[in-house]
Amino acid sequence: MVNFSSIFHIIKKFKNTQWKVLAGPILILIILSMMVLPLAPFILDVFFTFNIALSIIILLVSMFTRKTLDFAAFPTVLLFSTLLRLALNVASTRVIFLNGHTGTYSAGRVIESFGHFLVGGNFAIGIVVFVILVIINFMVITKGAGRIAEVGARFILDAMPGKQMAIDADLNANLIGEAEAKKRRFQITQEADFYGSMDGASKFVRGDAIAGILIMVLNICGGLIIGVFQHNMLLTKAAEVYTLLTIGDGLVAQIPALVISTAAGVIVTRVSTNQNVGEQMISQLFCNSQVILLSAIVLGILGLVPGMPNIIFLIFTIFLFFLAWRLNQKKHSLNNDIASNSKSQYKPILNSTSEASWNDVELEDPIRIEIGLNLIPMLDIKNNSDLLEKIRIVRKKIAKEIGFLPPLVHIKNNMNLTKNAYRIFIKGIELGNGECSYKKLMAISTGKEIESLPFKKVNEPAFGLSGYWIDKSFKIEAEKKGYSVVDSTSIIATHLNSLISQNINELFGRYETQQLLNRVNSEIPKLTEDLIPNIIDLTTLHKILKNLIVEKVPIRDMRTILETLSEHAVNQKDANKLTSIVRISLSKVIVQKLFYKKNIIEIIVLESNLEQLLLNSVKGDEINIEPGLSEILLLKTKEAIEKQKLITAPIVLLVPHALRSFLSKFLRIHFSELTVLSQFEIKETNKIKVTNIIGSV
Repeated sequence: MVNFSSIFHIIKKFKNTQWKVLAGPILILIILSMMVLPLAPFILDVFFTFNIALSIIILLVSMFTRKTLDFAAFPTVLLFSTLLRLALNVASTRVIFLNGHTGTYSAGRVIESFGHFLVGGNFAIGIVVFVILVIINFMVITKGAGRIAEVGARFILDAMPGKQMAIDADLNANLIGEAEAKKRRFQITQEADFYGSMDGASKFVRGDAIAGILIMVLNICGGLIIGVFQHNMLLTKAAEVYTLLTIGDGLVAQIPALVISTAAGVIVTRVSTNQNVGEQMISQLFCNSQVILLSAIVLGILGLVPGMPNIIFLIFTIFLFFLAWRLNQKKHSLNNDIASNSKSQYKPILNSTSEASWNDVELEDPIRIEIGLNLIPMLDIKNNSDLLEKIRIVRKKIAKEIGFLPPLVHIKNNMNLTKNAYRIFIKGIELGNGECSYKKLMAISTGKEIESLPFKKVNEPAFGLSGYWIDKSFKIEAEKKGYSVVDSTSIIATHLNSLISQNINELFGRYETQQLLNRVNSEIPKLTEDLIPNIIDLTTLHKILKNLIVEKVPIRDMRTILETLSEHAVNQKDANKLTSIVRISLSKVIVQKLFYKKNIIEIIVLESNLEQLLLNSVKGDEINIEPGLSEILLLKTKEAIEKQKLITAPIVLLVPHALRSFLSKFLRIHFSELTVLSQFEIKETNKIKVTNIIGSV
């Protein structure tokens, strides 16, 4: 007895799992059958209708995809749809040649409708319309889509090594796990495969357009021969019947072909975002009220020109004015909502009954970053935000370059800030601020960009460089155009690094000095025990080290610094003079930092008369110069620095040892980029070239 339950179970399992596997082979068999077996007109109608429906579905899917890889099967679908159309052309041609003498209804109602209704039964009009459709498909849409696919494939393949290296770098830095790295590598490979396949698949569409023209010519010529010589039809009657059937057949195939070619163009021209094509077009075309207003004015002026269809022009003008007004109202309401939200978030604490205590005293943070509401997700490690990690990297970088660890950076949420704003404080003083868009990237101008971007132009907060906040999906496009693209967390981290570097001396206090001594003491205990506090106290050591940091001299070589102080601090207690002595001991480090990998040292010097005037002003430990001389010195120094910049040489002034300390303090106030060296800090082995001279009157 038959077990019906097991049969139903097998059918259900087949429906759930197996039919998708068999869809491809079944479609190929159907296409081959249409090419070989004669089809009844009704079956032709079914397949032609299915072809039209399929082309519409493909176009809509391509428009509603938010990312290109969401429709990764498109190249294969393009191949199958092209084969389906060609198979339908073969099947319809067979039916037209076999039954065309019986009338225009012989090849089915779909072909008859396209031959009669769409072109009014006039075969001359039908030929023209068909040729126009083929030209549009072949010369415009298919050619453009093929070129874009070719260029896209080339750029994707060129960018693959860089993307792979970036993934490996993130993996080595423990920013991502092995699973995430595999996922990203697969996406890169899939993207390259897609554009490579699209480059080849576009050739199918171009071939299909050419085949459409050839099939039309063959059908007309073959139909005339068969109608006149085999069925004894009049030439005019045969021309009318077979031409209308051929035109109907061509149109019913070319219209879906045009739709699918458009879908191919949409797929390769779109920029991947979280919006589909329709949302992208509407949100970016109709987002600026000023543009809509100007368009309305121009259209209104054209509508007033005599001879123009004034009513139609004025209707569109009124519509555009209304749209501009609505956009402007929406913008104002959005700004008001933001303002009201920021005010409501600030709630002062009233009626506090607790007594004030020392716990109410908040000590100022050495380094503090205040962020707005929208930037809080930057601190969420679960969302793969790396702001905290980049701040750690900044502190480690400065520790390696300068020789001491900057204080911890405290990050606080400030409800009074605008939602995308941030501020950076050092010892309670605001030194920098800016705005970031958390979910966007900044494309920064490098001077080599080839064109502007379709986004609002802004300035990068750290260095004031011009740039744009762009969508993440626009990254590759911006890099192709020559922009340097960084994320929002990198913007804040770079700004922080710049401000800490400029104010590093403000962050080096007695606590940092003691911590540095503890670090040295852990490796060279005897050196610090003999020096502090027996020979030099902590306050003097702090002042010496801070003097070095102010003049951008690294203090990593603490062994040399402490040994020099152990030797000279017994007889010399002045911190400034001890600083000069330590600088001489560190001269190789200083010169290497200023003239790295340069065989010749290009420097600025003082003109001999001016140098002598300054030396004559030295009285004991002080230098007193006249106001007029100081003005001349500043003016001539500025000129020399500008000349030094023109030849791209280091901005370094070499002076006698007695003048170095004074000139460094005096000129640093006006020229922060200038470094003043003593003649004792340049070794005899260095080759010196005087490039500019600061002259007297």
